[in-house]
Amino acid sequence: MYRVLIIEDDFVIARSVQEHLSNWGFEVRYIENFKEVLAEFTSYEPQLILMDVTLPFFNGYHWCREIRQISSVPIVFVSSAGDNLNIVMAMNMGGDDFIVKPFDLNVLTAKIQAIIRRTYSFQGHANIIEYNGAVLNLGNATLSHEDKKIELTKNDFRLLQVLFESAGKVVSRDCLMTRLWEDENFVDDNTLTVNITRLRKKLEEIGLEDYIKTKKGIGYMIE
Repeated sequence: MYRVLIIEDDFVIARSVQEHLSNWGFEVRYIENFKEVLAEFTSYEPQLILMDVTLPFFNGYHWCREIRQISSVPIVFVSSAGDNLNIVMAMNMGGDDFIVKPFDLNVLTAKIQAIIRRTYSFQGHANIIEYNGAVLNLGNATLSHEDKKIELTKNDFRLLQVLFESAGKVVSRDCLMTRLWEDENFVDDNTLTVNITRLRKKLEEIGLEDYIKTKKGIGYMIE
């Protein structure tokens, strides 16, 4: 489930877009405090932003510039100011697309899906892997679920990456031990069990109880 952040001061439009995109399987939040846009972005970590140009306090170009200093997340400008000057300005500030109001919600959805496919699905190595509501960030070794996030140790990260890449399938204990043994420190069967137990406790902290299933005599899986 990809997260979309709407930065739009017309709350009728924001709620309408939120409802529509939610029906398409996106997790959507919109800004209500326009003094805390960057803080909201940082805490929510969206995979795509819909940005109006005219906003309270600072305009969309300002926030796009601020976000670009810390993230390359796709930013789609949505504005009634659709003249060439504003479109060029939006692209120069780091925007990825520009949609003119009024717009068709289905067209908006199609554009969002296309940008997300280009940004995440077709990369040789995606920045994130999502499965059943949990998001593994490969860039900073964190795991997010709903509004909670945990930092992962090197072993936590290696285990989860293998399990996410084989989501819905059983990963053998030998395969997991091989991944943990990448730094040449010997890993035996007991060490793997200890690491899995610790990782499960961390997952419980963010509401992911029983996320890792044991397949007796074979290995582990997430489902």
